[in-house]
Formats: sequence, structure tokens, C-alpha cells
Amino acid sequence: MIGFQTLLYKEVLRFWKVAMQTITAPIMTAMLYLLIFGHVLEDRVQVYPGVSYTAFLIPGLVMMSVLQNAFANSSSSLIQSKITGNLVFILLPPLSHWEMFGAYVVAAVVRGLAVGGGVFVITAWFAHLSFTAPWWIVIFSLLGAAILGTMGLIAGIWAEKFDQLASFQNFLIMPATFLSGVFYSIHSLPPFWKAVSHFNPFFYMIDGFRYGFFGQSDVDPLNSFAVVLVFFVVLAALAMQMLRSGYKMRH
Repeated sequence: MIGFQTLLYKEVLRFWKVAMQTITAPIMTAMLYLLIFGHVLEDRVQVYPGVSYTAFLIPGLVMMSVLQNAFANSSSSLIQSKITGNLVFILLPPLSHWEMFGAYVVAAVVRGLAVGGGVFVITAWFAHLSFTAPWWIVIFSLLGAAILGTMGLIAGIWAEKFDQLASFQNFLIMPATFLSGVFYSIHSLPPFWKAVSHFNPFFYMIDGFRYGFFGQSDVDPLNSFAVVLVFFVVLAALAMQMLRSGYKMRH
């Protein structure tokens, strides 16, 4: 496991060296979302009985931060390595595709959870939060970070330029995240958009994560878990096949 451990250490150290940009900045962004939306909608919206809008919003912001930063970590690492040419130093050692996949995804999970934990610590002061089902919080945060870390790995392998990676993030990750119920319940949507939301896997990650706090959700957490788990298995299989074949990495 020396190869896995070394690559994982390198990936964690890469984002930790610039923690002001990779950890502190996303926490401040989530804080701004909370201050703006919480201030405007606190007295106008109540999604769940007995739960204030600010309390409802906090788990969504935490999970959104976990997902976006997990994706950013693995995708930015690969595209930087490809453009600067130092990817060759990862390809030369006898690393298996399992070790590469594990190191990149685990490092993405570490960064995602670090940012998400920071967001929770800062925002939890603004509302009373309960922990009805803490294991669901742990399960969905880990699975969600792993899924976005895997998506970042796929995007980093596929992209050849920074603008291609930016298009992947701006036209897929960001819309899917913002339209997943971070700021609202899908029950408040018209029937058509409510149905469309059920095709968004990000919705199940955030809805299941929020269930762990309040014991209330738009979808049964077991159904959300099944969707998220299948989505992860499919993405992981695709990513490992790309690593195994050397797609856009060994030319």
C-alpha cells in the first residue's frame, strides 16, 4: 500500500498547503449564502413543521460545500498535472488503477469533509439543530463526497484544458447542486419540476443528509441511499476503467 499512501499524502498536502483558498474561502462563501438567504426568507418560509428556514438551510449548505469541494479537489489536481506535465511522475511508478482511484477519491473526501465540517461549525450558531439520525449524516456525507470525488476524477481525466473542466463544472455540477433542494423543498415546486428533481442524484444526497438532522425528508432515506449507492458504483466502475485503459493519460 506504499503507493496508495504516498499518493494520498501528496494529494492531501496539495490542498492543505493552500488552505486559505481551498478550505477557508468555501467556508466564507457558504456563510454568505446563509446570511443572505436566512435573513431574507427566515420569516417567510417554513419547510418542515417546527423547523426554521435557517435550520433547514444549514444542512443543505454543509452538503453543498462537501460536494463542490470534493469535486474541485480531484478534478483540479489531475488537470494541473496534465497541463504542467508532472502526471508522468504518477504514471511511471507501478501504481495500480485501484491505488490511483483510492488515493484521489479519499483525498477528495478529506477536503470535502474538512470544508463541510468548517461550514457546520460556523453556521450551527445561527439555528438550533437536532441530530435525529446521525448515522444517515455520516453515510450520506461520505458517499456524497466519494461520488463527487469520482466525478472530479472522471472530469480531470477527460478534460485537456482548464476551460473544458470549467464547462463540466459550470454546466453540470453547479446546476445539479443548486437545483437539488439546498435552498428549498421539492414539494414547493410545480408538478413537472418536482418530477424532474427526482432524476437529479444530487437531490437524494442532500435530502438523505438533511433527514439525519430533522428526521424529515422529501424521500424515504432508504430509497435515497439506494439511488446514491448505485450512482457511486456506476461512476467508480467508469473511473477505474478510464484509469486502467490510460484514457487521455498515456498519450
